Amino acid sequence: MPTNPFDRSKHVYKNDAFSELVKDAVRFFNGTPVHTLPPPERFLGTGVYAIYYTGNNPLYQKYAQLNRLSYDYPIYVGKAVPKGWRQSRTSDTTENQSNELYNRLREHSRSIATGADINLEHFMCRFVIFEEEGSDMISTIEASLIKINRPLWNSALDGFGNHDPGSGRYEQAKSDWDVIHSGRSWADRLNGTPKQKQAIISNINNHLQTVGNK
Repeated sequence: MPTNPFDRSKHVYKNDAFSELVKDAVRFFNGTPVHTLPPPERFLGTGVYAIYYTGNNPLYQKYAQLNRLSYDYPIYVGKAVPKGWRQSRTSDTTENQSNELYNRLREHSRSIATGADINLEHFMCRFVIFEEEGSDMISTIEASLIKINRPLWNSALDGFGNHDPGSGRYEQAKSDWDVIHSGRSWADRLNGTPKQKQAIISNINNHLQTVGNK
């Protein structure tokens, strides 16, 4: 079978409808109700979420100021996908829903509650539940929200969403987040050499100069 000459343009997919769909989902996300972290009731579903800071830690004073009147500047954006999604891209259906999204927010609550110099009462969240075929949009919407907002804990303070690596895998270093907010018991067992705290703070301050310039 003969081969065709290479033409890159024939491999580029473009669709204005897809772009508008993403924008519509982001608009919907930004209009969803804001709740305490974790939300007051357990619920079923998977999807995308954002966490907002309103406390008095000097490092995050700018976020507290920006979110004083409305929650427009998340400090972290994340996702919760259906179980088995990475292997087979299964979707949450109305007949067989999981509570991955609520569990993820609950897990973040525990991290914050044990972290030094932060108070769980100073955090709020909002989220969107994606069902059926909509589950396939979860990663796309998460990426879009991170691109738009450049949340600090996604961009300049890595490690908030990390998990316990498990027994026998503690040779790695503490994440930047765990250096600044020590307290997670499993992170204290990590024996690698982390970054210097002052270098991390400098990185945070540099990033904060760009926050609020949407």
